[in-house]
Amino acid sequence: MTTVDTLLLAATAAHLGFQVTVTALVYPALARVPAQEWAPAHEAHSRAVVPLVIVMYGTLVLAGGWALLSGPGGWTCVALGAVAATFGVTACAARVHGRLGTGHDHEAVRRLLWIDRARALTATIALAAAVLAVR
Repeated sequence: MTTVDTLLLAATAAHLGFQVTVTALVYPALARVPAQEWAPAHEAHSRAVVPLVIVMYGTLVLAGGWALLSGPGGWTCVALGAVAATFGVTACAARVHGRLGTGHDHEAVRRLLWIDRARALTATIALAAAVLAVR
């Protein structure tokens, strides 16, 4: 087991823990906010989650970058691909959040929940591949 593989394993594990919390608790709670209370709730959510997202995704970028520079093996490449997919899915979520920042939209909330489940899936794949990379 190399240091870079261990770092990627730790980063993907921390990210999956964060992501599962968002998927299972945070977004469902946000989705239950009544339309008339949406603007302040969405703003509070955004303010609270952005620093955590910066830390989580920054860690993934650093670990992934180091892994790429170290000549990754097969499972590490799979983990990095899943992390890249997570970033892509997150970009989709950011667009929906932008739309929801202008007001409640039931369809956009529903879309955000589905996008977030996809992000949890890509985070799960990243961790599973990172575990296989250190074996």
